[in-house]
This record gives sequence, C-alpha cells and structure tokens, in this order.
Amino acid sequence: MRLSVIGCGYLGAVHAAAMASIGHEVVGIDVDEAKIAALRAGSAPFFEPGLSEILTSGVASGRLTFTTEMAAASGAAVHFLAVGTPQTTGGHAADLTFVNAAVEGLLPYLRPGDIVAGKSTVPVGTAARLAALIEPTGATLVWNPEFLREGWAVQDTVDPDRLVVGVTAGATDVVQTMKDVYHTAVAKGTPFIVTDYATAELVKVAANAFLATKISFINAMAEVAEVTGADVTQLADAIGFDQRIGRRFLGAGIGFGGGCLPKDIRAFTARAEELGRAESVGFLREVDAINLRRRDRAVQLVVGALDGVVFQKKVAVLGAAFKPHSDDIRDSPALEVASRLKGLGADVVVTDPQALENAARVHPQLTYEPSLDETLRGADVVVLVTEWDEYRRQLTPEHAGSLVAQRVVVDGRNSYDPALWRAAGWTYYGMGRP
Repeated sequence: MRLSVIGCGYLGAVHAAAMASIGHEVVGIDVDEAKIAALRAGSAPFFEPGLSEILTSGVASGRLTFTTEMAAASGAAVHFLAVGTPQTTGGHAADLTFVNAAVEGLLPYLRPGDIVAGKSTVPVGTAARLAALIEPTGATLVWNPEFLREGWAVQDTVDPDRLVVGVTAGATDVVQTMKDVYHTAVAKGTPFIVTDYATAELVKVAANAFLATKISFINAMAEVAEVTGADVTQLADAIGFDQRIGRRFLGAGIGFGGGCLPKDIRAFTARAEELGRAESVGFLREVDAINLRRRDRAVQLVVGALDGVVFQKKVAVLGAAFKPHSDDIRDSPALEVASRLKGLGADVVVTDPQALENAARVHPQLTYEPSLDETLRGADVVVLVTEWDEYRRQLTPEHAGSLVAQRVVVDGRNSYDPALWRAAGWTYYGMGRP
C-alpha cells in the first residue's frame, strides 16, 4: 500500500520508517529542509533504539522516501497526520497550528476514497471539525491515536498492544483498509478497537492522564513517607501485588517529564474547562503540582547533603534526558534539577549517554562531560536523575567511591540499594526512603 506521513518529527519519522519496514511504500513530508535531508540520507535526527536500522533499510530499498513537497502525497491511499501539538505559549491548551496547516496543505491532493488518519494528540472535538474540511474532497477521516513510549517507539509501532480507530458510523471499508495498513499486528491478534471520533481522541489523553496520576500518586506517598520514616519503595512493592493496582509506574522519584505527559494533562484540563467540565479533571492540576514538587525535593536533598553549603561544590549529575533510551530533553526533570543547583552556585557537571548535545543547546550554562568517570572525579555529591543502565546497574559504589571527593549520593530515581551503598561508606539519600 502507498502511504504518506505528514510531519517527520519524532512520531512521524518513526511511523514512516516502521510502515516501510512491514512492506508499505511510504513518503514522509515535512517543511523542515534540514530534517528531510538527514532522513533522506538514512540518518535519524534523534536517538531512538532500532530506528536507524529500519530507516537505513527503508531508504536503501526505495520503499521509504522523504520530501518537503506536499504534492508527493498524491496517490497515497492513506495519509497519516503526525505533526506536533505543543502547549500554547502562555497557556495550557494544545496548539493546533501545525495540525490545521497540515490538513489545509493536504486538501488539494486528496482524491475520493482516500483516507486521512490522524495520529497527533489533539483535544476532543478536533476530529469532527477536521472531518468537515476533508469530506467535501471525497476522502474520509479516521482518528488513529499513537501510544508510543520513547525508547520503545519502533516496537510500539510495529507490534502495538492495541490499535484504536475512530470512524463515522458505517465506515466498514475504511476499517478494513486500516486493518490492511497494520496487517502484521492484526495477524498477531492485536486488539483492534473501532469507535467514534471523540472516544478515539479521549483514549490517548485518558491513558496519559492515568499514567501521570499513578506516578504522582506514589510521589505523594513519598512525601508522606519522608515525614514518617516509611519506605515508599517497600510501600509500592506491597500495594503493587494487588492485581487491581499493579507495580508498574509506581516508582517514586523526581517525577515525569518529556514532550507528552506534562503538556497532555494540561491540554486535557484546558479542554475540559472549555467543555464546562473543569471539575471532572480538576485532580490533574494536583497531579501536575505533585510532579513539579518532586524536583524541588531533589534540590533540597542535595543542599541538605552538602550541609547547606552548595557554592563551588562539585555536583555530578547522572542524566540529562527526561528518561533513559532517549535523547529527548523536553521538560526534563534532570536538567531542571541541574540548572537550579547551578543557580545556587554549585559546580554542576552533567553526563548522559545520548542527550548532551541537545542539553547543551538549551542549557549552555551547565558543564557537560561524556565520560562518567570524569563526571564523578572529585565530586562532592552524586545525583542520579535519569535511570540509564550505565548508572543504575553498571556503576558500583566501590568504583564510584574511588573517584569522588565525598561519598554522598542522592538517588533521584530510587534505583540503588541503600544498604549496598551505605556498606561501601556512602551517605545515601533516596526519594521517600529513610
């Protein structure tokens, strides 16, 4: 099948390459000439495990091409909208500028029978509005939200845990075409949910809101644990055995970040207010507030660990990306903690396996060091903020202790065994741990 993907950022580039990897002929379209040039050369403009391999293979096979010309979409059976929906400047609502521009640019090239499949995360009600623009061309709109996890995006596209397609009543031909698009996943028996536009739009934001709530819940418990002497990690283990709750996403720490969860829960709240249902999602404001407070707490722990004297003390910050297996620094808790410590006068040195280049562009005031050993050398305190395997599994307290000036660690992700580090002579501080 011939497909077009409008927007070749994180979502679009992954989707285009993944669709080519399962046999489709795909053209990716974006207005960013530098990005398109890199993709044409088979070079991913960001780090995502597995992407480079399928991108290179797709381009080499000829099944995957990239262009800045919207006219290249002509002739595709399905056109995927994969542009960004950032938070509006000075507000919490989703900015639909790129979505609107993509649809307007695509309209002249749509033919009767074409399908436009929306993948961008949008406020509920957007699909119905866009359908009114698309239907006069004879094309049909479906809403097909993405559920990608950064670090596992290729797997989540090729082998998703569910597929959701929002359509208008009676659109059986459209549903079959979408099943043909995802033929490998459908053949494996992946749940394929056919619903209406509004439900499909809500599935994405509801999923993100639930995950954010679960993370902030355990972080709220960490706040209570810190004043009672309880251990939030053991608490999470205990309640996680309840099958109604589960242990996943009950990791207390410095909270979530990235380009999805924070802006999506804020946009969801803003949309609910527009719909007159602000009270229904009012709890999400506290979810957001709890999340931001954990960054404050991490800074407080570092200051306390240094007996209140931060000026010119070397702080080794392990991590810059908002999560491991990614170079994404959008709303990164790690970089916010590092920047605030720098603002207090600390000599902050940040290391990360993938995100240093991106971090340096946004936070040039920080010092960056690719070598973990050099980052640790002479440090007065070590702060774990992104749980890369290099830091949480491969780094031993003995090796780290041979490099630092003081054996003091603030475990912002509760990834270390406190007993093990204390036995090696370290003063250990966790998030919600005694």
